[in-house]
Amino acid sequence: MEDSKIAELKQFIDRCKSHPSILHNPSLGFFKSYLHSLGAQIPPSSNSVIITSFFFFFFFWLYWIHLRRNGRENNASNSGGAADVKKLDDDYEDEIMESDVELDNADIVEPDDDPPQKMGDPTVEVSEADQDAAQASKSEAMLALNEGKLDEAIDHLTRAIILNPLSAILYATRANVFLKSKNPNAAIRDADAALQINSNSAKGYKVRGIARAMLGLWEEAASDLHVASKLDYDEEIGTALKKVEPNAHKIEEHRRKYERLRKERDLKRIERERQRRQSAQEEDLKSALNDGQVIGIHSRSELESKLNAASKLYRLAILYFTATWCGPCRFISPVYTSLAAKYPNAVFLKVDIDEARDVASRWNISSVPAFFFLKNGKEVDKVVGADKASLERKLAQHA
Repeated sequence: MEDSKIAELKQFIDRCKSHPSILHNPSLGFFKSYLHSLGAQIPPSSNSVIITSFFFFFFFWLYWIHLRRNGRENNASNSGGAADVKKLDDDYEDEIMESDVELDNADIVEPDDDPPQKMGDPTVEVSEADQDAAQASKSEAMLALNEGKLDEAIDHLTRAIILNPLSAILYATRANVFLKSKNPNAAIRDADAALQINSNSAKGYKVRGIARAMLGLWEEAASDLHVASKLDYDEEIGTALKKVEPNAHKIEEHRRKYERLRKERDLKRIERERQRRQSAQEEDLKSALNDGQVIGIHSRSELESKLNAASKLYRLAILYFTATWCGPCRFISPVYTSLAAKYPNAVFLKVDIDEARDVASRWNISSVPAFFFLKNGKEVDKVVGADKASLERKLAQHA
């Protein structure tokens, strides 16, 4: 499967996780029916319900495993590289499959999808007569509400709002009636209108918080109810908070947990990438040092390059100065070559003082053969002369 398609699938999963109400879209009816056949419980349709069912994610988890396995097999067969398969395995292990949060959803209702209720015109001028008539309509609404006639109460309050569209309490009161009739979205619209008129409307926050709780929007509900509590606490707010806060806390803890896991995953990926780059760099350096062989040095820049590579790999470097006309050098050179094979993790360098005069001058060479032992670019020991025993002893000591 193409990477772009996998990315699109992951985006769809993330979208469903944050907004499972999209599964109520008629175009996804076939998929919704399939989830039901697996025993899934689709959350009520709303704009931002967070919690999805276990079976929904279990299905996608299995499907994701199928895609990743196919991806590993296809990449392995196409590239033939073990490194590619290892990288896919690492990425697969880093995938975080979020579990469901166990919440108390007993009082959640199906969202109301009715057309928006009539709202007042905030630009009209409200006379005292309008205010009195609005108050009369509100009184009639309260009488109807006491008799359990919710629709009649809403009609009276709607007339009151049309007469006095600048009253936050009228909107908040109608919102409360919408709550009693199990119309949380309508209640939220009225509460929003009340808060636009009066941003300190405790009733507006309270009603909106309770409506959001009815839709399962626990964190938003808790936020509204806390504000209402600070503005004008009452027993109804306290009761609602006792229901809402445990769910909101669980969701917050769940989010923090997976945020922490994602940060840990990202740090692991960064560290793994750093190790990969370091390993690749070390391989390049090793290939330049010809393990087990003597490396001829012909210039000062070449010497610096090899010594830098040795330092980065924390290796001992031996710098051997020789000359073609030197008899002792002809004796010790085969020994030096055999030692290079014996100590493959040390870097054996060889400089002809007549060929690389700049290097010989830099090291103040006055006689050959001469051997300098270096660690991290610094001289730690030396041997002057064709002293095989001393050369072998120094190598055993520092290698």
